[in-house]
Amino acid sequence: MSLHLPAVTASLTSRATGAPTMSSRDIAEICGARHNDVVETIERLFATGVLRESRKTTRQHRPEGGGRPTAVYDLTKRDTLVVVSGYNADVRAKIIDRWMELEAGSPRLPANYSAALRELAAAVETIEVQEALIGTMAPKAVALDLLADTDGMILISDAAKQLQMPIKDLFAWLRTHRWIFRRGGSKRDIGYADKIAASLLVHKYHPVRQDDGSEVLKEQVHLTPKGLTHLALKFGRDIRAISTRGKQT
Repeated sequence: MSLHLPAVTASLTSRATGAPTMSSRDIAEICGARHNDVVETIERLFATGVLRESRKTTRQHRPEGGGRPTAVYDLTKRDTLVVVSGYNADVRAKIIDRWMELEAGSPRLPANYSAALRELAAAVETIEVQEALIGTMAPKAVALDLLADTDGMILISDAAKQLQMPIKDLFAWLRTHRWIFRRGGSKRDIGYADKIAASLLVHKYHPVRQDDGSEVLKEQVHLTPKGLTHLALKFGRDIRAISTRGKQT
């Protein structure tokens, strides 16, 4: 026979045992009894020592729709069944059904303090691994965002803007790390052969505006998408610091 259970408040967790509990108010609603009568039964059974697992103190329950607070007891499963043992079979069945709902929705608690510490350590380790993965992926995400704004080769000066760093700082880094160099007396940057072979740099002609307003084609070193990606990954954590330093100089 299917029994309709009235809506009841959510169960609490006993601070003493960590087990789910049912309030005296819930018991009264499920049994269709007056709450005062249920409380009287509970206090009588406490006095005779029959109820042994539950707290003997009450807590204040405040109705959701407002109203006067009510003092309620929270009972363990064993003590709840003792309280309703004098009711008829239908009422006891409703209480048992409600307890099955509570137990099905109750999270598993650690068996002891040591088990709780082990579970906490495992959770912390999981979080640390996730943060490490995010830290590894973040610079790559920055690089992909930068590449999304480019459709091919890019001048070093334009790459500096994409990387959000001063142009002179990027040129200085590329020279120091043997990406580009200048032959004696020349003002033109040239890419190192190994960087060109690695498809990080390429030489191509680019229009340059002269003082008289005319344009001439000059060979200039460009970063490839692969080269820009490499730099974005390299500077991913330091872009903001480099930009700040550049503004102060």
